[in-house]
Amino acid sequence: MEPSSGIKTWQWVVTVIVIIIIIVIGVIVFGGKGGQNPATTEQTPVASQNQTDLNRIVMTDQYPGNVVYLSSVQVANPSWVVIQTDNAGVPGKIIGSAHFEAGINPGKITLSQPMIDGATYYAVVFTDDGTGTFNATNDLPLKDANGNVIMKVFKASSSVGAGLKG
Repeated sequence: MEPSSGIKTWQWVVTVIVIIIIIVIGVIVFGGKGGQNPATTEQTPVASQNQTDLNRIVMTDQYPGNVVYLSSVQVANPSWVVIQTDNAGVPGKIIGSAHFEAGINPGKITLSQPMIDGATYYAVVFTDDGTGTFNATNDLPLKDANGNVIMKVFKASSSVGAGLKG
């Protein structure tokens, strides 16, 4: 009887050791990140958090055409996202706009003229003056805590692939 009792004790000891090792590995792999969200670590830290820190656009280069797909638009207040052509390295002519409610939303913007393969474009977040229509005079580009306009520069490229959106 003693030998079988020793085997059972040995099995329990090994099982407990394996469980402890798995827990330690889990804590190291999953618990060592300090609760940081990788998306927020890209943002420039500021002394005081305000609502402009919550505004951003997530998207990739687009397939040439008359629709821009946005993976995510995060805004603290109702806002406009405006697509502009390139004017010597700065946003130029407005060729499309769409309204986004506060929060995180995917979306698409239909353009008044198609994007040209190889050209650079800008997706810019604008304030909403509450009229329900975009007006470049009253709805102004939204700035972050550092005074930079919140925008995403992207290219129209036929190599993106027709099946990819945003």
